[in-house]
Amino acid sequence: MSEVVELEIPARPEFVALARLMVSAMAASEASLSDDQVDDLKIAVSEACTNAIEAHGSVEAPDGVVLRCWSDDRALRVSVEDKGPGFDPASLPDHPPPTDPDRLKFERGLGIPLIRALVDEVDISSSGDGTEVRLAMWHGPVRTVGS
Repeated sequence: MSEVVELEIPARPEFVALARLMVSAMAASEASLSDDQVDDLKIAVSEACTNAIEAHGSVEAPDGVVLRCWSDDRALRVSVEDKGPGFDPASLPDHPPPTDPDRLKFERGLGIPLIRALVDEVDISSSGDGTEVRLAMWHGPVRTVGS
C-alpha cells in the first residue's frame, strides 16, 4: 500500500476542484490507469464530495469533508467522509433506463448511480454521525463503463 494522502476541505462547492486535483496527483503516479479511468474517478469524487457538502449543510456541521487517497496492489482508492446526518443507501430508488420517459421525473438523486457506473468498486457506510463513500479504480487493462 502506498502512503495515504489526506485532505480536509471546507464543506463548500468551490473546494471540490481541490479534491479532483488530489486525485489527479495520486493518479499521476499510477501508470496503469488510463486517462479515461482517471477522468471517471475524478467525476465520481466530485459527485461524492458534492453529496458530502450537501450533507454537511443540512446539519451545519463545523467540520470539513475529509478525503483520503491511496494505492494498493489492486486499485487506486479514495475515501470521502462527511459528518452529515447519514442515510440508508438501500433506500435509494431505482432509476428507470435513460430512454424511459419516466427518467425525466428524476431531477436529483443521480449522484450515487453515476458514481457506481464510473468506478470499479463503491462501498457506502452511513450512520447518524456521517457517511463514508469508498471508491476504487482497479489497476490493469482499460475497461469500458458497464463492463
